[in-house]
Amino acid sequence: MVETVPTDVSRETRERLETLLALVGKWTRRINLVAPSTVEDAWRRHILDSIQVHQAAPAAQHWADLGTGGGFPGLVVAVLETERTTPAKVTLVESDRRKCTFLRTALRETGAQARVIDARIEHVPPLGADVLSARALAPLGTLLGFAHRHLAPGGTALFPKGARWREEIAAAERDWTFSAEPIPSITDPDAVLLRIGGIAPHAG
Repeated sequence: MVETVPTDVSRETRERLETLLALVGKWTRRINLVAPSTVEDAWRRHILDSIQVHQAAPAAQHWADLGTGGGFPGLVVAVLETERTTPAKVTLVESDRRKCTFLRTALRETGAQARVIDARIEHVPPLGADVLSARALAPLGTLLGFAHRHLAPGGTALFPKGARWREEIAAAERDWTFSAEPIPSITDPDAVLLRIGGIAPHAG
């Protein structure tokens, strides 16, 4: 598997991503940003995993990342958007105040732009985002409820999922109508990135 930042990423963006990872390593020793076992393999486990989410998305005017935690994929999205002529507005939603402090520190240190909302997802007024992401946050059915609340009509949701993604789709279909395109993960042969649209709850 490829374990470097793609060649179309600029030197400035790579430097920002390296700054981000250095901060993640430093803060993980103090608060639980990411699993300590993933820090040594962080380019693949966190950076590349987030870059593939960004690459799978349509061009966005407003990108919302829910449960951002240690910054993946939301902070990486914010960094990558700095390369675009018209970067998306990026919103990071995280209920843990210590992690919000980290997110604001990382934005300042990397020079990326994003709004950090310190609140539970269900308490945030609808965001009207045209792209929404969430990584390792909740079962698909729960994520679809969040997406239905925070996506604009016609918006796209992007959810990385592990080996049991088919079971999650089957369970979510009991309550939701949606289209789901599984994209093979470049970081895990058993995982996929679900690109989802047309989200609507079942009547009744």
